[in-house]
Amino acid sequence: MKFGDVYRGKRIWLTGDTGFKGSWLAFWLRRLGADVLGVGLEPESSDGPFVRAKLPQLFRHETADIRDAERMAALAREFAPQVVFHLAAQALVRRSYADPVETFDVNVRGAAHVLDAVRRAGNPCAVVVVTSDKCYENREEDYAYREDDPMGGHDPYSASKGCEELVAASYRDAFFAAGGKIQLATARAGNVIGPGDWAADRIVPDAVRAIRAGRNLSVRNPRAVRPWQHVLEPLGGYLRLGQALLEQGSSVAEGWNFGPDPASARTVGDLADRFCRAWGAGAAWEAESNPAHPHEAHLLQLSIDKAAARLAWRPKWDFETTVRRTAAGYRTMLEAPDAAAVRNFLDAEIAAYETAG
Repeated sequence: MKFGDVYRGKRIWLTGDTGFKGSWLAFWLRRLGADVLGVGLEPESSDGPFVRAKLPQLFRHETADIRDAERMAALAREFAPQVVFHLAAQALVRRSYADPVETFDVNVRGAAHVLDAVRRAGNPCAVVVVTSDKCYENREEDYAYREDDPMGGHDPYSASKGCEELVAASYRDAFFAAGGKIQLATARAGNVIGPGDWAADRIVPDAVRAIRAGRNLSVRNPRAVRPWQHVLEPLGGYLRLGQALLEQGSSVAEGWNFGPDPASARTVGDLADRFCRAWGAGAAWEAESNPAHPHEAHLLQLSIDKAAARLAWRPKWDFETTVRRTAAGYRTMLEAPDAAAVRNFLDAEIAAYETAG
């Protein structure tokens, strides 16, 4: 998937640029020649791409909280973005149990502040709001959720993402009329893995931390099924959706799934097996002996038929390729001697994805 000059020279406002997906997207946008304004909190890990690749040297970054309404309004007014990618979020299910109010505050009120900043600035703009596959009312059935299925959410994180979808739909209907200057779409991805993620309570970062500490990875729910995908898959979807909004306007201003091929919906145990094999010596996992944890979805799948038919977007890397490249990428980033080496890796990985069949 290549984007030509679609983003070259365009002013792109990216929230959440210090996070895992956000840092990869920021680098990709700069690679495409975009003028990027990144907004985010301080990075939570010094091992992620934002710090290791010294990304603030490549684009303008503002340390800010999306819940600061006046700061968001000022940034939107001064920068006058032509495209907005809103990724900033409290993105962890288990953290949402520990602090549900903060989760709703960031994911719902924060999203509203970003959208209201765009509304108040009033400039022509394409807006992609990134939510989650967990925004759907999960019935725990062997069924791939489609974009018109109802929103829901058992845990606070999932519910907050369903609420974020409703906030986006409200702004689209109330303020961003079809044919107007501002076009708004939402994007729902699967369970994203890839080099550079160091979040707590995620299986791949937990695996790498366990390997480095000489321990077995402890897996909470090995039978749970998830739609695993490499980080570049949904990011390519977001970029394709932004392109479509710029070129087609209100006809694509709606919700979109960017999940993996159905064959990549595998159990957590399958992922643990594959990752340990891909890593090699010193990697092993075991099921937790006393898995007394808050509820997490057991079965979750996404339908990508709509994105395939209307955006000509399909995933490129299968489950095995995703896991293999993820394991190799962690090794490369951990061993990289300096920022230039990390940037070279990011560049090569994106190039390999763009040219994949």
